[in-house]
Amino acid sequence: MCRIVFMSVRDLLVVRGNRGAPTAVIHGVGRGLFRGKVWRCVFALALALASSTGGAASGQSTKNGESKALQLGLVSEINKQAIEENFRDFVRYVSRRTVAGTEAGARVVIAPTPFELARLLEQRRVDFYLESVYPTYTINYVHGAGKTLLRRWKGGQAEYQSLIFTKRDGGIKQLADLRGKTIVFEDPGSSSGYLMPKLFLSRNGYKLAEKKGYDANAATADIHYSFAYLRSKLIEAVLTQQAAAGAISDDDYNGLDDKRKSAMAILAQTERLPRHLVSVRSDLAPQLIGQLTDVLVAMHDDAEGQRILKKTDQTSKFDVLPGGEAALRKRLLDSFFSPDMKK
Repeated sequence: MCRIVFMSVRDLLVVRGNRGAPTAVIHGVGRGLFRGKVWRCVFALALALASSTGGAASGQSTKNGESKALQLGLVSEINKQAIEENFRDFVRYVSRRTVAGTEAGARVVIAPTPFELARLLEQRRVDFYLESVYPTYTINYVHGAGKTLLRRWKGGQAEYQSLIFTKRDGGIKQLADLRGKTIVFEDPGSSSGYLMPKLFLSRNGYKLAEKKGYDANAATADIHYSFAYLRSKLIEAVLTQQAAAGAISDDDYNGLDDKRKSAMAILAQTERLPRHLVSVRSDLAPQLIGQLTDVLVAMHDDAEGQRILKKTDQTSKFDVLPGGEAALRKRLLDSFFSPDMKK
């Protein structure tokens, strides 16, 4: 342990040892005795000064509030480089418009799972993120790591729903006919192609159990389910009766040709929910939240902003949540909260 005391404006340093006795006196810069404890103390002083100045430059908070470049969070296990490149202009635009001079430091941070994204938010390594309704529900209202801010019109849609369908004239007339049979979902990470229809069925009294492979005549009282991982494969499995039913979004259904639509019969549709959402970490400064909100809501009115929005999944605009965050939270809880659900 040592103490370093500045004795005069001429850079006179007295370096004291543990017992208080002077170890060395240094007059001026670059002169004097630099040995033993002196070197260690000077080095410690340099580290302390570097730490304090560096921390102020790179930290999240300043005396005037948060002023660092914004970090955008996304969730994906694949194609991370392509996704980062696709959203790079977006996060740089938003950061520059929100906090002047921060464009160069803005980054896209990709987490493999919603749980990992929640951890990044808690660690303040992500400031805001874009996700669909179910991951947003788990991150914000289960883990408590974020707050929902705005609605994103992804693909030009404000809201969407999931459709549970079967082959027309295939023997399935209602949801009850699915007992003992198989429904095919898109993939485990899809809100409209898995989570929304699965929870809809659970809330309506159906017990679902995952199985491997397709078996339209599964011999139990449960509805079994499998994953197709490709939308085209999912639809084909239902229309060829490899599975009794399937689930897709209304947007995907509307994009099918008339021949495909005529071969399908809709058994049920889930509640309509926001197509995509913008959230911020739960401890982001209120002033910065306000600035970020203003930038995103006005982005579609700016020529550069329009170009970038179109590039990012054909986003039309961002707008305020109908009824505010409290109303959205209630809608998500009503749609997704199920104590008995087995994932």
